[in-house]
Amino acid sequence: MKKDSNKRKGFSLIETLFVLSISVVILLALGLFSRNIFFYNSFVSSGLAYADAGREILTTAAAEIREANTADTGAYTIGLATASAFTFYSDIDNDGLKEKVRYFLNGNLFQKGITKPTGSPLTYNSANETISTLISNVTSSSIFDYYDKNYDGTTAPLAFPVNIADIRLVKITISI
Repeated sequence: MKKDSNKRKGFSLIETLFVLSISVVILLALGLFSRNIFFYNSFVSSGLAYADAGREILTTAAAEIREANTADTGAYTIGLATASAFTFYSDIDNDGLKEKVRYFLNGNLFQKGITKPTGSPLTYNSANETISTLISNVTSSSIFDYYDKNYDGTTAPLAFPVNIADIRLVKITISI
């Protein structure tokens, strides 16, 4: 048998362009997919970090509030109860003196203020308050709800202004 020597071997220009265009589309799709994976990974990771930090802060706040007691000056256990601030007295550093602890919303910052009692007789000088920022980028304006002794899990919170003597439960809700 005789071979046809006029038959050319290889790819035509159209075949090459077709393969090249399919390769480009596949590479673009993979690139966009990879970019989205990294973007959503960082988004989810930062959200989980915020949630974890918030959980830790609220666990500390709950423990401090549970230990609330009458102030060393004789003031009532709760000093202030509003939708954006809660002040109480508790020995948070186990030094035998009850500090004035204030959790409050300052713009979009959830902050904590601590005032140690000083002097003789003891007083709580607000000029000596140490303020620290616990959570930034808070989107809610009302973070504290208060309930009385009749709270059963479905009862509405107390209306503002709250009678401090009626408070039996404090609910903290922070949206970041």
